Amino acid sequence: MKKTLLFLSTIFTTSLVAQFNANISEITPDIKERMIDGNSWRQGCPVSLNNLRYLQMSYLDFNGQTQMGEMIVHKSIASNTVYIFENLYHMNYAIDKMQLVSDYNGNDWQSIENDNTSAFNCRPVSGKKKKWSKHAYGKAIDINPIANPYISKTGHISHKASYKYRKRRHLDINNFADRALLLASDPATKVFKKNGWSWGGEWRSMKDYQHFFMK
Repeated sequence: MKKTLLFLSTIFTTSLVAQFNANISEITPDIKERMIDGNSWRQGCPVSLNNLRYLQMSYLDFNGQTQMGEMIVHKSIASNTVYIFENLYHMNYAIDKMQLVSDYNGNDWQSIENDNTSAFNCRPVSGKKKKWSKHAYGKAIDINPIANPYISKTGHISHKASYKYRKRRHLDINNFADRALLLASDPATKVFKKNGWSWGGEWRSMKDYQHFFMK
């Protein structure tokens, strides 16, 4: 039986009422088909579909407009994830896109190139074919990956659009796209950490500024 939870909250500003909406559901046959056809889940993955949850959540895009995004996470962190993204929405933290990685044929590179925020993807750790990524368990989220790139130990950045974000500083905090860049002192980063997540931006050698994960 499908189980659905609905999160509704309303905030008031001087000029408008903005509402955050979210929905948590089990993986339906339609979503399963999308995941299999889109190469994000298959037999042999380290987590079953019964242990995953499909989320639909409001988010602000880079134009300040409310959109509805999709994400799949492990069932144990589904409510936690919705709570965090509700906080991000209320603090006006903008997200470029929020789509299932199956929309990119399970290709992490293409998802990042399109600046897509995503979570579950049944794939190994980059460069380690025999070790599953936290994403393969639905316990990691990559958020605004262009503004928050992975930087190797040698300083290499793979995606050209991310080169300008090597220096980690805000240039115009009133700009929605500029706020996408995550610093340790930012409220968006802090809300993840306060709710039990670790951040790749605090790794000692390599940095993965987009990457939040549950241990």
